[in-house]
Amino acid sequence: MSKLAINGGKPLRSKSAKWPAWPISDAADAKLVAKITASNRWSFDGPTEWKFAEDFAKYCGAPYGLCCANGTVAIQLALEALDIGAYDEVIVPGMTWQATAAACLDVNAIPVLVDVEPDTWCIDLDLAEAAITRKTKAMIVVHLYGCMPDMDRARAICKKHNLYLIEDCAHQHGSEWKGKRVGSLGEIGCFSFQESKVLPSGEGGFNTCQTQRTFERIYSLRNCGRGWKGDLSNTIQSGNFRLTEWQAALLAGGLKRLDKQLKLRDQNAMYLNSLLAEIPGVKPMRRRKQVTLQSYFNFVFRIDTARLNRVSNLKVCQALNAELHLPSHADLDCPYQPLNHCVLYKPHTKRRHRISADYWKAINPKRFKLPVCEDAHFKTGIAVHHSILMGSRNDMEDFACGVEKVLDNIAEPK
Repeated sequence: MSKLAINGGKPLRSKSAKWPAWPISDAADAKLVAKITASNRWSFDGPTEWKFAEDFAKYCGAPYGLCCANGTVAIQLALEALDIGAYDEVIVPGMTWQATAAACLDVNAIPVLVDVEPDTWCIDLDLAEAAITRKTKAMIVVHLYGCMPDMDRARAICKKHNLYLIEDCAHQHGSEWKGKRVGSLGEIGCFSFQESKVLPSGEGGFNTCQTQRTFERIYSLRNCGRGWKGDLSNTIQSGNFRLTEWQAALLAGGLKRLDKQLKLRDQNAMYLNSLLAEIPGVKPMRRRKQVTLQSYFNFVFRIDTARLNRVSNLKVCQALNAELHLPSHADLDCPYQPLNHCVLYKPHTKRRHRISADYWKAINPKRFKLPVCEDAHFKTGIAVHHSILMGSRNDMEDFACGVEKVLDNIAEPK
């Protein structure tokens, strides 16, 4: 008789054993949203938006911060604020959501894709430094899933080569490196508030920055070119990338809950990693000792395909989903596609990017070799939504038992 649920066996966890839901809201959020609706002040530098912006910048430990339309726009605004544009090169990790690289295209810069570390999936800084040329203007580090790159070294490399350091913090609101929060470690930090993120408002984004000049530049870029405090004497060409008051209301409520949620996720993740480390064929991700608090967009780990007779990570994900009855938003899946094989990162499908033959050739993602990214997506990597880490210790034990059951029986015939 089959043991695995995917093959007709009994699931390890029943459908009635619920996992935590996401996103989360409460009555206070609904009350504030209703108040905004009745106020007729819905957008364009509203009081709720600016109160949240001040609070979140302070939370991140950044001198300045402001909201924008989404995380993709936040990266584009960061690049434009730093005067990065046509033919400038920007170093980007090959494993990230496609927007990290696409934002570079949107300012006519050239994303230079660099492979990642096998045990964190964060940018390999040896390869990043080797990729620097006289055209390189910035490096974007991505705090990916539940890992952080070596921020001390990233900062040192950028200082040595006179590069801007931009943080893509879309996954890790609240993570700390030596007690300093992400978004305060580079020139500009870029956050996403999309529904699945740790701090959600459906859609939305944020930039933290270190100087008044950068802040005012981003303000103008996101507000149709208008200057800070209504100044029209020094306008610039731009568009509308603002946030609404309703989104800010949801973010204000979420920020009040964030620290408690972060600590619970981090405790559960460390416990779950300790359980997974005992299972033959599982390799947890590396946590750097400088990380004093780890936020998680997804919880990720790896399987040892050589030990498991080269079984695919996709097959393991499918079997685990059948065992654990996760909600649809939290189904296990492979990590991000490497950007040189990504179905959503296709620069050559847009005529707007054909500004010259040389540029067209330079932005072709196929020219980059990303073997670690490819191994993670196609063979060894497994990801599950961060909401499972909002559960109990028993939930973590169920998850680990599910992994052990699947790996023990993955070779059984269908």
